Amino acid sequence: MRTVQMTLDERLVERVDRVARKLGKSRSSFARDALRDALARLATQEKERQHRRGYETRPVAPGEFDEWPKEQVWPD
Repeated sequence: MRTVQMTLDERLVERVDRVARKLGKSRSSFARDALRDALARLATQEKERQHRRGYETRPVAPGEFDEWPKEQVWPD
């Protein structure tokens, strides 16, 4: 693992330490998890943007999904 130095304001460090302690984690472990979560969230947002752009570029055509209703029926 690589050591990285960061500058954080005191209030943020206090809050991170408090939450990390409550979760039974070290500050570093908490920060790693938070950074992974942030990166995953950003990746999801980018996929959603691409998806939205795709539908803006090529909207659903009338009748395009007419075959799907029978696939969406829930069994009794």
